[in-house]
Amino acid sequence: MRFRLLRRRLTVSAPRVAIRSALPWPLRWLLGAVVLGFSAALALWAFEFGQDIAGLDRKSKKELAALRSEVQTLRSDLERAQSVADISESLLTTEKAAQERLTQMIRQLEADNRALRSDLGFFENLIPSTGSEVLSIRSLQVERLSEGQLKWQALLIQASKTAPDFNGVIEIELGGLLEGQPWSLDHSDAPQRVSIQRYLRVEGVVDVPPFVVVQTVTARILQGSAVKAVHTVKL
Repeated sequence: MRFRLLRRRLTVSAPRVAIRSALPWPLRWLLGAVVLGFSAALALWAFEFGQDIAGLDRKSKKELAALRSEVQTLRSDLERAQSVADISESLLTTEKAAQERLTQMIRQLEADNRALRSDLGFFENLIPSTGSEVLSIRSLQVERLSEGQLKWQALLIQASKTAPDFNGVIEIELGGLLEGQPWSLDHSDAPQRVSIQRYLRVEGVVDVPPFVVVQTVTARILQGSAVKAVHTVKL
């Protein structure tokens, strides 16, 4: 009987035996993770220590610091260049606006010059091409500014294009009625001096006494005591 039991235990037909660890599986995994972490930390420390011994880490840090400084310098240069570009663009815009204003002014001056040339040609056509040096009052216009003032304008022309400059005075005389009686006003005590080369436009304002009805206005050009031209208009 004992022999059979011993043979059953020692042969293939013997019952299976399971060997179980005393530690649970979670603790096994935790212990394995701690061992792996410690191994990785030890390997990293050995690597960095090797770099410190070889001087590679210090060199890399210096190069990194130099690169950062160069990047900062380049950024500063870029900002200054951008600022200069903005200022240049603003100056170009201002200069362009000023150039456009100057162009408009030049066009306006050219238009005024053409108008003046046209007026000059018109007045030159009014002057006859004779050799006479006669001075004349070509036009006399009168405008009432108020009850007590009249404004007059006269165009004086020398008939000859080669006539010398004329220097003299122009006097204005008013004629009309005051309370039904003939009335006149002579401004010979305050004449207006004129200097004429080819043509001249002169004007002035005359005070009129109250209750006067002005009917005529006469302009006279004098050189010394000699009357050179007379022109009268009726109102």
